[in-house]
Amino acid sequence: MIYILKFGASFILPPGIFFVTLAAIAAWAWRRGEKKISCAILSLTFIFYLLSTSVVADSLLRSLESRYTPPSEPYGDVIVVLGGGATKDTPDICGEQGQLTASPSSRLLTAARLYRVLRVPIILSGGQVYADSGPEAWIGRRVLIGLGVDENDIILETDSLNTTQNAIFSSRIIRERGFREPVLVTSAFHMPRAVLCFESRGVDVVPFPADFQANREARDFHYSRMRPSSDALAASSVVLQEKLRMLVTLITGR
Repeated sequence: MIYILKFGASFILPPGIFFVTLAAIAAWAWRRGEKKISCAILSLTFIFYLLSTSVVADSLLRSLESRYTPPSEPYGDVIVVLGGGATKDTPDICGEQGQLTASPSSRLLTAARLYRVLRVPIILSGGQVYADSGPEAWIGRRVLIGLGVDENDIILETDSLNTTQNAIFSSRIIRERGFREPVLVTSAFHMPRAVLCFESRGVDVVPFPADFQANREARDFHYSRMRPSSDALAASSVVLQEKLRMLVTLITGR
């Protein structure tokens, strides 16, 4: 009964209510003889509906996340952590302001755990992307120190505003300091594009994906996984965005 209620409620709340509305508009157009318009609306609605289900979203995520696996025995002489978003004025511990958003927080936690294993410096790559967003590398530094990382082992790269610039500016630091085996930490869905950006700068990295959002193997099917949700639609959008940006990087090198 719980699953039935959740399934039904998903078509009353966004994005499900929009699919119901569009289906009603398509039916109205069909009755008015606008069959081509009706079919076009239904087709687009069905595509967006599928993208908003966890079945499709998880499958799309796996297509990116399965490309790299964390080494069972980590190795490297520096850890490079890519930013991915931060708030500017949200309250933090001890009166500090600004926090990393979910994905970069997960990346940072993985980097802190790797630091305990490798005991090598950490490069935090990420600037302040917008006027109302937080300075990612500086916030990350504060968090790492709070997790026990020696502040002398933290190197800041504060100029980058996107993945391409992450690679450009971090690669510069890697070369200047003579690092030879950089361990790249970023979200699993983001890793293929990040590796591509570093390779285009002539830097080979040891991929250490973090922040996995889908199981490696498909879960047993349950009808509740076909209910539309904004989280699933957002995940599908992220994957499609990553694939588009990878294509742009392959074509332009940026």
